Amino acid sequence: MSQQNTVDPVDVSGELDLDPSLAVERVDAWLDGFVKILPNIAVAIIVLLIFVAIAFLMRKTVVKTAQSKGRKNLGEVLGGFLKAAIIIFGSLIAATIVVPTLNPGDLVAGLGVSSVAIGFAFKDILQNWLAGLLILIRQPFEIGDQIAVNGFEGTVQHIETRATIIKTYDGQRAVVPNSDIYTNAVLVKTGNEFRRSQYDIGIGYADDIDQACEIILAELKKIDGVVTDPEPEVYPWDLAASWVTLRARWWTDSKRGNVVKQRAQVIRAVKHALDAAAIDMPYDTKVHLFHDQTEETDGDREQQREGWPTPKDGKSPKPRYAVMGKGGTSDPDIAEPRE
Repeated sequence: MSQQNTVDPVDVSGELDLDPSLAVERVDAWLDGFVKILPNIAVAIIVLLIFVAIAFLMRKTVVKTAQSKGRKNLGEVLGGFLKAAIIIFGSLIAATIVVPTLNPGDLVAGLGVSSVAIGFAFKDILQNWLAGLLILIRQPFEIGDQIAVNGFEGTVQHIETRATIIKTYDGQRAVVPNSDIYTNAVLVKTGNEFRRSQYDIGIGYADDIDQACEIILAELKKIDGVVTDPEPEVYPWDLAASWVTLRARWWTDSKRGNVVKQRAQVIRAVKHALDAAAIDMPYDTKVHLFHDQTEETDGDREQQREGWPTPKDGKSPKPRYAVMGKGGTSDPDIAEPRE
C-alpha cells in the first residue's frame, strides 16, 4: 500500500496566497465545536426558561401580597426588581453551562468594575428609582391624596419607579421625578380629614363690630359642609385705611372640591346677610385736603395739624405770614404788619 506524502505549501514573500481550503477548515472547526456544545446550549436554554418562569411567578406573588395589604404600587416596584434579579442570576448560570470554563466570579467582578461607570451614566434613573422605593415604603402620601410640590398641585394618580403622576385640578397630567419629591417639601392637602379656610371681610368704621361678627358667625353655622367641631370663628383682625377687617375661619372636608364649594357659599351668604343688616362694606377710599392758604390758621402748626407733629414744650415754627407779613417778604422795612 503506497503512502502519499503531503507537502505544505510554501509561503512566498511578496505574493498573495489564496487558499479556500483554510477557510473551509476553519468553518468546519466552528461547526464541530457548535455540535459538541449543542447539548449544553439546550440545557442552558431550559435552565434560563425555568429561571424566567420563577421570576414571573415571584413577581406575581409579591404584587398580589402587597395588593392585599393596600400597597399595590410598592408590590409592583419590588416585584419588578426581584424579577430582574432572578433573570440576571439565571443568565449567569446558563452562561456557565454553555461555557464550562467560564467562572461566574469573574463575571461578577467584571460587573462590579463596570457598575461604577453604569452608576454615573444612569445616576438620575437610579436616584429616582431609590426615591420612589423610599416613598412607597414610608408613604408620606398615598394614591388619591391631593398634594402640592414644586409648583404642581393636584391628585396623586400613580407612583412609578421613575416619577409620580399627578392630575392637576384643571385636568393636566404632571410627571414629577421622585427625587424632586423626596428632596423637597411636599404639602399634603388631604393629610388630615378636615382643612381650615379663612376669608377677610371689611366693614365700615361707623358700623358695629360685634353685630357684624355675630351675623357672619351665624351665617357660617348655616352653611352645609362647614363642620361644627371645630366651630367657625370670626375675629376683628385689622384697622385698615378704609375699613375694619373681620377674619372668618371655618373647617371643611380637606378635599379641594369641598373647600372651593364651601368658600363660595360663605362669600355669598355673608354678602347677603351684611346687606340685609345695612352694614357697610366700603370701597377703598382716599381723602385729599386742599387749602387755599387764605385763612389765618393756614400754616399755624398749633391750630392746623394735618401731617405735622405735635409741638414740644409749646415751641413750634411760626407761620409764614407772621414772619413775612402781608407783602410776602421778610424785610422788616418793606413788609407790612398783619392786622
